[in-house]
Amino acid sequence: MTEKLCMVVSEGTFDKAMMPLLMGTTAAAMGTEVHVFYTFFGTKLVTAKGSKPKLPGMWRLFTGMFVKKMKAVGVGNYQEMMQQAKELGINFYACSTTMGLMGIKESDLLPGVKVLGAAAFLKLAFESKTTLFIG
Repeated sequence: MTEKLCMVVSEGTFDKAMMPLLMGTTAAAMGTEVHVFYTFFGTKLVTAKGSKPKLPGMWRLFTGMFVKKMKAVGVGNYQEMMQQAKELGINFYACSTTMGLMGIKESDLLPGVKVLGAAAFLKLAFESKTTLFIG
């Protein structure tokens, strides 16, 4: 039986964007089935408009420098990590309720992101050995 890892992302900042990708790609490389559910402000991360997240607050000004430091140690930027995650079979979901609240259409989502309700995600989480909340 394959292990499952579920993550909930509720914020749209760079640090919150990268955490599920780093954890998820590592888990997927170890043979774990990974599901990432984006809700509230995290939903922006799986739209075309939010595909370049920034660090929070005053740190926002240093996002580019941080990305360069990550590259120097072999960590890709957000877009590269999303691509790697998709190639590893990670499942990405946008919360259907949040989409309605924020006026996000399915056509606004990045390719490969599915729309899922909270109840359906909770079913996945109940079947999962580990569920993490990032936000």
